[in-house]
Amino acid sequence: MDKKCNRRDFLKTTGFQGLGLTLGSIGLAGYAGGRVKAAAETTDAKPAVKPLVDIVGGPQIKIGFVGVGGMGSNHVKNLLKIPGVQLRAVCDIVPQKVARIQDWTEKAVQPKPAGYSRGETDFKRMCQTEDLDLVYTATPWRWHVPVCVEAMKTGKHAATEVPAAVTIEECWKLVETSEKTGKHCVMMENCCYDETELMILNMVCKGLLGEVLHGECGYLHDLREVKFSKWGEGLWRTEHSIKRNGNLYPTHGVGPIAQCMDINRGDKFDYMVSISSSSRGLQLYAAKHLDKNDPRAKQNYALGDINISVIKTFKGRTIIVKHDCNLPRPYSRDILLQGTKGVVRKYPEAKIHIEGISPAHAWEPLDKYEKEYQHPLWKAMKKLAEGAGHGGMDFIEDYRLIKCLRTGEPMDMDVYDAASWSAISELSEKSVARMGESVKFPDFTRGKWKTNKPLGIITS
Repeated sequence: MDKKCNRRDFLKTTGFQGLGLTLGSIGLAGYAGGRVKAAAETTDAKPAVKPLVDIVGGPQIKIGFVGVGGMGSNHVKNLLKIPGVQLRAVCDIVPQKVARIQDWTEKAVQPKPAGYSRGETDFKRMCQTEDLDLVYTATPWRWHVPVCVEAMKTGKHAATEVPAAVTIEECWKLVETSEKTGKHCVMMENCCYDETELMILNMVCKGLLGEVLHGECGYLHDLREVKFSKWGEGLWRTEHSIKRNGNLYPTHGVGPIAQCMDINRGDKFDYMVSISSSSRGLQLYAAKHLDKNDPRAKQNYALGDINISVIKTFKGRTIIVKHDCNLPRPYSRDILLQGTKGVVRKYPEAKIHIEGISPAHAWEPLDKYEKEYQHPLWKAMKKLAEGAGHGGMDFIEDYRLIKCLRTGEPMDMDVYDAASWSAISELSEKSVARMGESVKFPDFTRGKWKTNKPLGIITS
């Protein structure tokens, strides 16, 4: 097996027992032109946190959760099932949602968490008041960075739903705050824990595809009904379609591809180009389904129905990232990975072709390779993850977050991943506005990508 894939002894670290009492270290970067110098410059600095001890002698992660709508509630359900978690506080602008989570927590035989619901910025009071180890947010996008920054500045680690940030400046704010405070800032990209995506990562680590040269991915999801709903994401997501034109939601697809290509850990995103189609889908849907007097029926939408972005990495790899949310279509993340020995894809059917193994010029079903290449994390946790959101990957994602915090293991995804993957959004907007001109990626690692060891969650 490739050395990058066996940094962790999976058999020793998958279980809930034998967990350490300190939280892990964050690689702290040095100077980058155009940005302020990082407050800490050593790569072995550790977060300044005290050991965590509970009544049964094991470390507990004390969590404050901000934003408990649909996705936030799903995460809370997972966290309440994971040993080593104490939900200490919950914050939402809707008091009834706070009360619901408090009730769930008590039913899980935990003390009633403190409630915060005095408006959009009450998370600040929570962060400043509560003794917490981690603040987790699943709010609308514009609050991801403010919540994470407040958490880190008040001595807590931060975890956020995707995307971590919307602008390049926000990305830098997360990176620099994490470096200055020595606190983790993790973007919770659940698709990196999908069973098929992890199986593909396992194949890459074991060399089945040879040298990986090209990837394709995206977020292809008919969201017209969601965007015109009067509840949930319809309350805020549509505003992005009105004002922005680019690849607005790239991380579900690009996250797993970036891990397969060791982005920020041996390679980096170098530059990208992006173009968008005309905008038709939302206007047509609104005209058909809304009352003619509804102002949304007459609204102009800047977002092109289909955006195609192409990324070139420093080492010469290419990645196509698609965004297609305003037209009728079945769901897809369009996952494909191509190497010197073969190619694998997930949609519309999971298929693979390996030179010298597969029939010439023909696909094989991917499940033919499952016995040998199923990811060990899924082998160990499939039953535990049954019934959880998005086919179980949400539970595994939350489990890994808690596990890494409790044991001090490096995070599967760090603040530099959060920034690099999220940065695609604004860079794509700039390229679209400039008629497809190439735009450079910032190096959020400040050169550390050259020496950072691949993280991976593959084991021996």
